[in-house]
Amino acid sequence: MATATVFPDRVVFKRSRLARLGGNRSGEVLLAAVVAVNVVEPTGWVNGYVHLQTAADAGPLRVVSKAQQQAVAGNPRTIMFSYGQRETFKEFTAAVQAAWEAQGPRL
Repeated sequence: MATATVFPDRVVFKRSRLARLGGNRSGEVLLAAVVAVNVVEPTGWVNGYVHLQTAADAGPLRVVSKAQQQAVAGNPRTIMFSYGQRETFKEFTAAVQAAWEAQGPRL
């Protein structure tokens, strides 16, 4: 229901029409604005995700939250992965980490 493309300076998230009907948004994140890359690995019990945390995030993500931006599935800077997508998850996580670290030191 979503794709994410890693560029040297940003990550672009594209949501499907169905996901957008549910309130999720497409968008992009400049890697220079990312303060942390939060990763939860998918298991047989729960989906995993990669969250590009910026100063705009009010705090940690939650599985369920009244504020859509704080919910894992509702945050525009997060992409989820199922257990069957473990290899894609690992590849995406490695690509994001490498691109983010290439941005240089954080202040």
